[in-house]
Amino acid sequence: MPKSKRDKKVSLTKTAKKGLESKQKLIEELRKCVDTYRNLFIFSVANMRNNKLKDIRTAWKHSRFFFGKNKVMMIALGRRETDEYKDNLHKVSKHLRGEVGVLFTNKTKDEVQEYFNQFKEMDYARSGNQAQMDVTLDEGPLEQFPHSMEPQLRQLGLPTALKKGVVTLLQDYKVCKGGDTLTPEQARILKLFAMEMAEFKVQIKCLWNSETGEFQNFGGEEPMAQDNEDEDEEDAE
Repeated sequence: MPKSKRDKKVSLTKTAKKGLESKQKLIEELRKCVDTYRNLFIFSVANMRNNKLKDIRTAWKHSRFFFGKNKVMMIALGRRETDEYKDNLHKVSKHLRGEVGVLFTNKTKDEVQEYFNQFKEMDYARSGNQAQMDVTLDEGPLEQFPHSMEPQLRQLGLPTALKKGVVTLLQDYKVCKGGDTLTPEQARILKLFAMEMAEFKVQIKCLWNSETGEFQNFGGEEPMAQDNEDEDEEDAE
């Protein structure tokens, strides 16, 4: 019986090596940026949207953004004072927790804060987001929808029917209450009715200056260092 061409053995060592090379390259890129740019900022993102972040990257082509792989970035900068790449970078690493990114730029602190304080855009909420207000749909025809949409609306829980070929809401329907955690169905309904509830915004958490080594925290209390540093070491290997 001929051997199947699909029956191929894949060496896991090659895959691991590729992952290691990628992490080492990221570490080198980060350290190169530390040496090149005047300021390093850590920023957090509320209601993350890739297209919005892409718009910011386009507007800030003169700078460099890194988002994700927090543990590898911590290794590049240094988690402790004893292994930091430059003075006070271990303080920056403490802020690499959760959905945060790194911005390297030659722009001043005032320029960066002014831009990001003004950059706030609304978008459709997703499942798991918090409803910002009460939303109730009034009974009556929904002429914005074609008749073919009626089964889909009914499947989402809306009390609809076709009346003379027009999608009609048979009674008032409460979509959500302010403060509720949105379900997939609620988020879908809000989007269908063009109701934006999620605000994409970026908050600057801290600053490190490469010329002076000065560190400034803008985010309130200093985050606690994690105890599971062995896990970080393993992730970077």
